[in-house]
Amino acid sequence: MGDWQSLLARWRAAGLIDDAAVDRIRGWESTQRHGWPLPVLIALALGAILLGSGILLFVSAHWDDLSPAARLSLVAVLTAGFHVAAAFLGPGFRALASALHTLGTVALGAGIFLAGQVFHLESDWNEGVLLWAVGAWAAFALLRDEPQFLLAAILTPAWLAAEWTKRIVQEPGLPEGLFLLALAYFTSRRASLIWTGGIALLPVALFLTLSHTGYDRVHWYWLPALALPLAPAYLLRGRSAWTNAMAVAWMVVFPVAAGAGLYAWWAVAALGLAAWGVWERRGEMVNLGVAGFALTVLVFYFSSVMDRLSRSFSLVSLGVLFLAGGWGLERLRRRLIARVREAGP
Repeated sequence: MGDWQSLLARWRAAGLIDDAAVDRIRGWESTQRHGWPLPVLIALALGAILLGSGILLFVSAHWDDLSPAARLSLVAVLTAGFHVAAAFLGPGFRALASALHTLGTVALGAGIFLAGQVFHLESDWNEGVLLWAVGAWAAFALLRDEPQFLLAAILTPAWLAAEWTKRIVQEPGLPEGLFLLALAYFTSRRASLIWTGGIALLPVALFLTLSHTGYDRVHWYWLPALALPLAPAYLLRGRSAWTNAMAVAWMVVFPVAAGAGLYAWWAVAALGLAAWGVWERRGEMVNLGVAGFALTVLVFYFSSVMDRLSRSFSLVSLGVLFLAGGWGLERLRRRLIARVREAGP
């Protein structure tokens, strides 16, 4: 199902349809069944993961007994077999076919790396990731399947990050680019990318903070690191990507923040994400922004405040922080979510 809610809002804002038409369309869509029930999708996802894991365990247990030709043949058969099985099952059970196609593309990666090992090719594994990403994009172009798109969206930046690490070792730029890319995914309108970006934001933010040393000069490779994530942001969001450019501006100032200023700058980012969610009527952005602000305050308390207080007073103040701060943030979150709902989709 396409993102008809956002399209409906755009058409109403442009004056192409009136409020009565919007209500009729929403009423009709609410009576339709879109896709498979959630338990079925969960069962298919778990089944695909268990099947793939079982095959990997079986192959690894007998790996030493197989000749190089047998190993390569086995991986090739698995790759082709999953796709062929999906082609036969597709007309009757599209969700199962999607899971099998995904397993086939995952097996493609194993085949690429195995071919390099068997034939003693130059051990540049980054190029193997690139070929795997190309295969995922080709599968998406043929199938128009969301899991294939998600694989390609993960493998492509994985290849770029590997190349960055290979060519520019222990230099800034990589954590900044990954954070902006995760933000671009999270602020997109594709559900799979929203989940991927939302899950990735916290560990990438931690990586960005731990790698923060403060820079006394601007490096030339900062330009591609900050500019490259704007490309997927524009492709996914169109003209609305100007807000992602504001995040780039935040990132430009980030390196000069130090001490308490670093925590304050993260708090600005969290509050900005919540305000961004209100602006775009996105409840998940509001929730993550409020959670990020709470986490920033807690980390600041444990790292910079708690050691300066006595043990008893630090515990009392921590309890007050949890109770009063949690109550205040929850009230703020509910108000922001209410504003999002009042504005409509």
